[in-house]
Amino acid sequence: MKTDNVLRLDAMEVLITALGYVDAERFISMVKRDTFDYTEWQRKLWDGKSIDEIHALATQHEQLLN
Repeated sequence: MKTDNVLRLDAMEVLITALGYVDAERFISMVKRDTFDYTEWQRKLWDGKSIDEIHALATQHEQLLN
């Protein structure tokens, strides 16, 4: 398991690579001021969806990326 500091650095690197410096900073600011509960969102994300539906959505998303 990574230390908190290493995890933060890795996450920042991923955000900056994916979003660029400005949007990575904007994202962090949004997360800090938002009351969004990521854990609760994850619990509800796939409610009512079968494994086949989730697989189909993942396949569609992958095709959009390629």
